[in-house]
Amino acid sequence: MIYLIKFVYSFVLPPGIFVILLLGMVVWLWKSSRRPAVVLLAVSLLLYLSMTSVVSDLLIGSLERQYTQPSVVEGDVIVILGGGATSGTPDLDGQGNMSGPAANRLLAAARLYRQTGLPVIFSGGQVFADSGNEADIARRQLIGLGIPAEDILPENRSLNTEQNAVNTAALMQEHGFSHPVLVTSAFHMPRSMVQFEHAGLTPQPFPVDYLASRPMSLYVSKFTPSAGSVSTTGLALKEYLGLVAAKLLP
Repeated sequence: MIYLIKFVYSFVLPPGIFVILLLGMVVWLWKSSRRPAVVLLAVSLLLYLSMTSVVSDLLIGSLERQYTQPSVVEGDVIVILGGGATSGTPDLDGQGNMSGPAANRLLAAARLYRQTGLPVIFSGGQVFADSGNEADIARRQLIGLGIPAEDILPENRSLNTEQNAVNTAALMQEHGFSHPVLVTSAFHMPRSMVQFEHAGLTPQPFPVDYLASRPMSLYVSKFTPSAGSVSTTGLALKEYLGLVAAKLLP
């Protein structure tokens, strides 16, 4: 009964309701003009597929599987890439919080610090007028997690992955580091590695924040539309586009 309710909700609420409305338009057009109806049906099918987790998991999973977590960490500094932050939101020891992917990266890097004792660089600035400065918030939260302030180097000017790489390379050179352990979301790692190589670095990839489970199972809910799947599909397509651009336009 629970799964039946979930199934019905997925087509009654957005984004599933839009698929139903589009299919209704297809039926309405079919009676008068079949060619536009066929085109609209194809568009509706693509839209529907982009809303399902079976498609979003395949897309994001293909990115996440390109690099694996190393069993042995080899480097002289941990580099964490930001991924969003809020400003003015309450935290335990101040204001501002890391967003989902960035928070997962931060937590993984803090645990990695406890295992290795390597100093930490957090790279990320204030991307939008109403977002938080990622590196400044991360520094406060890392200190709150027990990491000494002297082991944290914030890089708080970068607005995208390319700037993350360039500004981190400059900060590493300033402090005498040469072998970064790169911590970012698994889906973001392929593009990050290309950008860091363009900046003259050869980092050891340490992917975290996985979105697609392994192995993937198939069940009815995998084929129902959801806002989360739309977001994941868009995220994967953005990474693919960014990866192509990074390789073609170094």
